[in-house]
Amino acid sequence: MAHGLSQSQLATCNGLISKTHPVSRTNVVRPRTRKSCAFARSPVMATSLNTLVLWGVLAACVSAGVEAGWSPGTATFYGGHDGSGTMDGACGYGNLYNAGYGINNAALSSVLFNNGASCGQCYTITCDPSRPGGRWCKLGTSITVTATNLCPPNWALPSDNGGWCNPPRPHFDMSQPAWEHIGVYSAGIIPVLFQQVKCSRQGGVRFEIAGFNYFVLVNIQNVGGSGSVASAWIKGTKTGWIQMSRNWGANWQALVGGLSGQALSFAVTTTGGQYLQFLDVAPAWWQYGMAFSSPLQFTY
Repeated sequence: MAHGLSQSQLATCNGLISKTHPVSRTNVVRPRTRKSCAFARSPVMATSLNTLVLWGVLAACVSAGVEAGWSPGTATFYGGHDGSGTMDGACGYGNLYNAGYGINNAALSSVLFNNGASCGQCYTITCDPSRPGGRWCKLGTSITVTATNLCPPNWALPSDNGGWCNPPRPHFDMSQPAWEHIGVYSAGIIPVLFQQVKCSRQGGVRFEIAGFNYFVLVNIQNVGGSGSVASAWIKGTKTGWIQMSRNWGANWQALVGGLSGQALSFAVTTTGGQYLQFLDVAPAWWQYGMAFSSPLQFTY
């Protein structure tokens, strides 16, 4: 997994940019790349030259950023000004506040969604001013979002004119509040750079239990570290560990009966390779539709 850049890592390029073009400091992440931008420090005497230098610096920094692990993509927004329309979704998290993800979320195009394997992953996204549409960027800003939904293809529209989520495009349909951290509302769509980063969560991993009779469906939420689940197991107090399989999104299933009246334990391996056991998370009185949180959390 590519790790994200810290709050100070855009400082070199962003500092130079701010000398020629003041920008908002709200939620700023400043990736610093290995290539130096020192060549852009020569005095600027005219407005036109000032603008050329600004864009030259941005282009150089963006180029260096791609080499440092960033990938190009595009981003739109949905869900309304308060993001309420982003609840639920193809990962099955339901209320994203209860699930631990909140409003900074995004629906991923199918090439990124990977049939649900990317549910819960975190991506840092910044607008790319070097590409067409970059004039709508809010310079020097970035935002980290969680993958909570699928942005399906729209085969009725061409990929470069409305079919933004058509394969093989890497595209993020972000919650409107998250998108407006990096882009001007009237643009609608902006070019971006993105990279997968480590997820930091509040509290422990959460298990929401659904199903009936001989079928158990568990939605695994609020996963830290890599953010996404590679494999999962369930265990009752009277059973051994039972392998689960992905049903859809972040939902994992087991075709097993007789678990009612038993405390439930879970074991999970993340896509980052970390394995944890969550023993007796659900007490013996659990019922379908309930959710239970563990004090344990993943770190990678």
